Amino acid sequence: MENHEVLLTREFNAPRELVFKVWTEAEHFCKWWGPKGFTLEIHKMDARPGGGFLGCQKSPDGMSIWGKFVYLEVNAPEKLVFIQSFSDEEGNIVRAPFNPNWPLEIINILTFAEEDGKTTVTFSGGPVNASEEEMAAFEAMKPMVKQGFDGTFEQLDQYLASQQ
Repeated sequence: MENHEVLLTREFNAPRELVFKVWTEAEHFCKWWGPKGFTLEIHKMDARPGGGFLGCQKSPDGMSIWGKFVYLEVNAPEKLVFIQSFSDEEGNIVRAPFNPNWPLEIINILTFAEEDGKTTVTFSGGPVNASEEEMAAFEAMKPMVKQGFDGTFEQLDQYLASQQ
């Protein structure tokens, strides 16, 4: 996965416990996760190893996109690891609506480090069990993936500011 991963680091002006909490509790997560302008309706969020997330993002024009996570590691407040997929409303994995070759599973690994009341989140992620076509699709979209997470992290930054 190393050469096919996205790596981002972002510092937030908030304590690590709070930053971890807003990643793992539905009432917070739904307020900032996803592309700008989208809303997130959470149907299930059980942030523990083996637990899952199921949610529906709605675009400003009303398009619904379902997604799911399977949590592999939840080590509060230091580390969070989950597999992310597009899904239907029952949580069955489906192909991405924007690219038939998008990987079915993406691993996301987040670490949270606090210094002087600020938290640095290091995010890395990439395809799991992917075909060559899926790896190529992910590689081609990496700049857009990074741009999307930059926007999501901007929303997280604003949300954290409102929580202190």
